[in-house]
Amino acid sequence: MTLSSVRGELAQGQLRGPIPDAAEASLAQATETGDLVPNSYLGNGLITKQNAPAAKPWAHFVAGAAGGLTSATLTSPLDVLKTRLQSDYYQSQIIAARNARGMAPSTMFSLPRSALLHFRETFQILFSIHRVEGWRALFKGLGPNLVGVVPARAINFYAYGNGKRIISQHFNQGQEAAWVHLCAAAAAGVITGTVTNPIWLVKTRLQLDKSHAEKTGTLRNRQYKNSLDCIRQTVRAEGIRGLYRGLSASYLGVTESTLQWVLYEQMKLYLCAREERLVAAGGARTYWDKTVSWSGKVAGAGIAKFFAAIVTYPHEVVRTRLRQAPQKDGRLKYTGIVQCFTTMWKEEGMASLYGGLTPHMLRVVPSAAIMFGMRV
Repeated sequence: MTLSSVRGELAQGQLRGPIPDAAEASLAQATETGDLVPNSYLGNGLITKQNAPAAKPWAHFVAGAAGGLTSATLTSPLDVLKTRLQSDYYQSQIIAARNARGMAPSTMFSLPRSALLHFRETFQILFSIHRVEGWRALFKGLGPNLVGVVPARAINFYAYGNGKRIISQHFNQGQEAAWVHLCAAAAAGVITGTVTNPIWLVKTRLQLDKSHAEKTGTLRNRQYKNSLDCIRQTVRAEGIRGLYRGLSASYLGVTESTLQWVLYEQMKLYLCAREERLVAAGGARTYWDKTVSWSGKVAGAGIAKFFAAIVTYPHEVVRTRLRQAPQKDGRLKYTGIVQCFTTMWKEEGMASLYGGLTPHMLRVVPSAAIMFGMRV
């Protein structure tokens, strides 16, 4: 039915069916939950109600898995670099290298000089990995990373998408709201962290295993042969509970995923409202309008991840430290969140809580854009 025919039928009184009230008329169905979102306005003020089909529950699962697989593979070298910079072994190496060059402590540098030094040292380590260990080292831990990322993203998207639908239907008359997004994101984060923690522990220890080889001067003296051997040694030395080291920090990290989801949903609502205004105006779209239409949600996902990651980053470092293998005497240097925070603060200063921030941001921001881009 064309716009002119709708106008004609409206003028002749032939348009049948109940006329929606003002509140309902301005709403349409959201694809994730079947909830109502703003509709499209016609030039004469008539509003059409477009019923978008609700997404199947498994669609969130498939979208998360595909996005996780793609992003994890493309950003693996940065993930290896981030994990190593978060560990105390590599931080001590950086400090030793500075002392050997006769440099003053970084706390005495100005902010621009300190940032420049951080960038330079970060990329020096990245480029040195392939010279010392070969190119394959840039993908060290990719196996367990993929085994972890694919189900983690699939579970997270599935739990969030369906959690949002269930919460809104049972507790908010089918309407979406910021608190609905908050609750759904928090529940999805807890579920995902609990299920996948053993995989992340194995990935972290494999990526840090290079330190054991370098201490002896040979790459053959690895502590772990592969992922299965890492699991065997961990269970033998620390028990089943050893596979869940760092879980408390993962729960602390739920704040990151929750903040990311809430920011992303608010950006989607803004983009939806912007689209409605453009449709209502009825004018020709500019190049900028077209660019925002096809790239807005992808950019929004990256921006949401950027702010969420910056605010909550210290928990990433603490989680990595808690997952480190025991020392030579079998004792664990870090035994809990509070003890880890205080130890790092006393021994390395506040800057240590942001170790590996640069490669982390270079990895997670485009990774989020890729994953959410495959979802929208």
